[in-house]
Amino acid sequence: MNIDKKRFLKSNETDENDLIEIKSNDLSILAKNLAKNYIIGDFIIKAVDNVNLKVKSGEFLVIKGHSGMGKTTLLNLLSGIDSPDEGIIYVNNIQITSLKEESLTTFRLMNSGFIFQSYNLISTLTAEENIMFPMSLAGMTLQEQRIKAVKLLKKVGLSERREHLPFQLSSGEQQRVALARALANDPPIIFADEPTANLDRNTTLLIKDIFEDLKKEKKTIVMVTHDNDLMELADRIVVFDKGKISEEILCKKE
Repeated sequence: MNIDKKRFLKSNETDENDLIEIKSNDLSILAKNLAKNYIIGDFIIKAVDNVNLKVKSGEFLVIKGHSGMGKTTLLNLLSGIDSPDEGIIYVNNIQITSLKEESLTTFRLMNSGFIFQSYNLISTLTAEENIMFPMSLAGMTLQEQRIKAVKLLKKVGLSERREHLPFQLSSGEQQRVALARALANDPPIIFADEPTANLDRNTTLLIKDIFEDLKKEKKTIVMVTHDNDLMELADRIVVFDKGKISEEILCKKE
């Protein structure tokens, strides 16, 4: 995607050395010196505290750790949903921390899909329409949207639920719609925040199968999860504790 720098970039400039590092290591994501603080009363909570992270193209990275340690905050920063107080983030060779909001929104739409723990479906739209929504923003024709939405609903096992509203769907069905929506524009990167939290075993295994397919398609996946089934797919696991990466585990594959 081409970005009009004069219109969309903030003042901080891209470091050529960073671009060389990204290219030489085939990185989808490069995050440097990230910090995000929250003020609660008289206290400052360092949700993300000077974090550096590299994610290779096609890598399946899992972020795990106890609740309240800053995992979701880190995921939101890497995906561009939130902005850091300090640090820079490159996604697909673009320094997203230099993009103004208009361009960042468009960049996210075409380059990443996000699966929320709370689904975040639009309550007044059907399952099919929720999946079509990001495609409409990307400029697809209505016919293209419907054809692709039907295929994605079939992929997540919900062909018969296409005209149901979110309140008519179970938690597992809503999450599968949210997953299909994240794939609507065929993004190269998928971010997922506890995608199987509070779901039954059968739905968890179905979602695992979908992520396994995405891994085979060489999608870059960054996921926050405690789910051992999903962690089996990981190439690398990052342990996050009190706003910092405390450990990195390379996963051996048979």
